[in-house]
Amino acid sequence: MSSEELRLQSMTFFEKKARKENYSCIAGIDEAGRGPLAGPVVAAACILPDGLLIEGIKDSKQLLPSQRFALFQKIITTPGICYAIGVVDALRIDQINILKATFEAMLIAIRGLSQRPDYLLIDGNLMPQTTLPGEAIVKGDCRSQSIAAASIIAKETRDRMMDDFHLQWPHYGFDRHKGYGTKDHLLAIERYGACPIHRLSFETLKSKLFSVNN
Repeated sequence: MSSEELRLQSMTFFEKKARKENYSCIAGIDEAGRGPLAGPVVAAACILPDGLLIEGIKDSKQLLPSQRFALFQKIITTPGICYAIGVVDALRIDQINILKATFEAMLIAIRGLSQRPDYLLIDGNLMPQTTLPGEAIVKGDCRSQSIAAASIIAKETRDRMMDDFHLQWPHYGFDRHKGYGTKDHLLAIERYGACPIHRLSFETLKSKLFSVNN
C-alpha cells in the first residue's frame, strides 16, 4: 500500500467508526470565511460513497489554488458524491454574530442535501443545534475525508463569490484577499469606507471606520 493510500485510509477513520455504529449516510461539514472582514460565510456538506478514496484530498488551506480547483471539479462531478452549500451574507452575520451565522450556513447546507444524512462530522469543536447525531472534530479537515471534501467545496465556492464581488467593487481587491484584513484591504477601507458586503460588526472594521471618521 502506498503512502498516499495509507494517508487516505487514515482519513476515513471517523467515517468507518460511524458505520460500525450502524450509521450509513455520513456527511462531512465545513465552512469558509469566518475570519474575513467582508463577504459571506459559506458552508458545505458532503457525503462520500463508502470505500471511495480521492487522491490528493486534504484540508483546502493546504492546497495550491490550482490543486484545490482540480479537486473541487473532481468532487462535484464524481458519481455518487452528494453535496450542498449554505451561504449566510454579511448583513445576517452582523445581525446574529459570526458563530451563529456559521452554524446557520451549516444547517442550510445539511438541509440542502438530496440524501438525508444520519450522522454528521463537523470541523471544529462545536456542533450546530440539530436533531441529527454527530461529532465535532478539531482539525477535522485534516482528519476526515468527507470534511476535507466539504472544506474544498466551501472554499472554492466562496472564492468565486468574492471574485464576483470584485467586479462590483474593484477598488477593494476582493479577488486577491477574498475579504481578509490584509494591509491593502485596510488601506482601501480607509480610502473608500465600507461597501455593502463589509461586516460592520467586526471589531477591526469598526475601529478602522471610527479612526477614519474622527
